[in-house]
Amino acid sequence: MKYDVVIIGSGPGGYVGAIRCAQLGLKTAVIEKYDVLGGTCLNVGCIPSKALLDSTEHFHNAETTFAEHGVRVTGLKADLEQMIKRKSSVVKQTNDGVAFLMKKNKIDVYTGHGSFKSNTEVEIKSAEKTETITFDKAIIATGSKPITPDSFNYDKKRVITSTEALNITKIPKRMVIIGAGVIGLELGSVFARVGTEVEVIEFQDKILAGMDKDVSKDLQRSLKKLGIKFHLKHAVTSVKATTKGTTVSYKKRDSEEEQEVKADYCLIAIGRKPYTDSLGLENIGVETDDKGRIMVNDHLETSAKGIFAIGDVIKGAMLAHKAEEEGIYVAEYMSGEKPHINYELIPGVVYTWPEVSAVGKTEQQCKDAGIPYKVGKFPMKALGRSRASMDTEGSIKVIAHKETDELLGVHMCGARAADLIMEAVALMEFRASAEDMARISHPHPTYSEAVKEAALGATGNRYLHI
Repeated sequence: MKYDVVIIGSGPGGYVGAIRCAQLGLKTAVIEKYDVLGGTCLNVGCIPSKALLDSTEHFHNAETTFAEHGVRVTGLKADLEQMIKRKSSVVKQTNDGVAFLMKKNKIDVYTGHGSFKSNTEVEIKSAEKTETITFDKAIIATGSKPITPDSFNYDKKRVITSTEALNITKIPKRMVIIGAGVIGLELGSVFARVGTEVEVIEFQDKILAGMDKDVSKDLQRSLKKLGIKFHLKHAVTSVKATTKGTTVSYKKRDSEEEQEVKADYCLIAIGRKPYTDSLGLENIGVETDDKGRIMVNDHLETSAKGIFAIGDVIKGAMLAHKAEEEGIYVAEYMSGEKPHINYELIPGVVYTWPEVSAVGKTEQQCKDAGIPYKVGKFPMKALGRSRASMDTEGSIKVIAHKETDELLGVHMCGARAADLIMEAVALMEFRASAEDMARISHPHPTYSEAVKEAALGATGNRYLHI
C-alpha cells in the first residue's frame, strides 16, 4: 500500500498530526506498536494520572474540608481499587475516541512495530505477520520512556515508574520517590492524599527545578502540609528490592555519609528519554544527538529529506501539547502552508493541588540574560473567590519588561492555574503589556482576578479590591 504520509506513533503528536494530514487531503497511515491508540499520554501518562489526581482530591477534600463547608461525612474510606477502575474507564473512553477519529478521517491504522527499510518503505512487524508499506513522507512520533538507571534496579514490581504506579490497587504504607519534577510530585500527591507516607529525594536545591523559584516555594509549602517529606540536594546511590519492599540509599550532594529509607515502593521519576529503539534510523541516515534525540531543522525535518520528527523524540519540553502543535505544523508545512510555533510561549502545567502553571521567562532567566524587568505578585489568600472555596494557597507572579512593560513571563501556583495560564499565553502571543493585562475586565468573583492584581502590581499599583 502506498501513502502520502506514514506516521510512526499514535500519541498526541502522532494522532493529531495524522488527523491534520487527512484534513489537508493526504492519504495517511498510522503505525502503533500497542493494541490501543493514544501513546503514553492517553494510556499511562496525562489522562490516567489526572483521573487519579481528581479522584484522590475528592477524597482528600471530603476528609479535610467538607466539614467546614457544612458537609458531614461518616465512614469515609479511600477505595484505591475503584479509583483505578474509574481511571481505566476514562482511558478506554479516550482510546475509543481516538479510534473513532481515525475512522472518521479515513486514516489507516497498522498495529505492530514500525521500522524504516529505506527512505520510502516502512516494515511493520506484529505477532501475526510482517508487512511493508511505502510512503512519500513520514513523521516519527514515537515519544519517550522513563529513565531508569541500572543502579536503581528497576523491576516493575517494587521499583517502579509512573506506568506501574498508575495500577497500584492497594494503598502503600510508604513510598519513596526519586525526583521532584512534575511526574514525581503529581503521583506523590495521589498517594499522600490517601494516606501513604511519601518521601521525595531530589538532587537539585528546589522542586520543579526548571520553574520559577517562587512557584516552586509555594508548591513545596503546600505539599509539606499534605505530609510529603523532601530531601533536597541529595543523591540516590542505590536502590534494592525484595518481594515485599525496597531500601533506598542516598546522601547529601557534598557528603559521603549515606542514609537509607525503607518503603513499599520506590518510584523512579527522574525524567524521560526519547524512544527510538529499532526504528531503522541507520537505514535512512537520520542523525541523533548525544541525548538520543533526533536532530531536525527549523521545519522539523530530519537529515533524511521528507522524513520529519516531532514531540518527545526531538529537543524541547516533553509536553503533549507541544507534540500536538508540532504534528499540526508538519502536516501544514508538507501541504505548502506556512505554519508557525512560538516555542517561548508553550505553557507548562503541574496538576497537583494547588496547580502550578507557567509561560515565558522566569525571573532567573531574565537576570541571566540581562533583561531589565519588574515583578508583580498577588497572594491567593487575598482573593475573595479563594476564601469562598477555601483554596487560599499559592500566588500569581507577573514579570514585565522594566522599560517597555511587555509581558515576559507569568507564573502561577493556585486553584485552577492550569486553566488561568491561557490568559497569559494569549496576551503574550500578541505582545501585550502588564498594563493591558491589568486593564482587561475580569469577572468578579473569580480566580482570574488574581492575574489582574498581579499585573497591577507589575505596573506599580496594588490591590484594587479583594
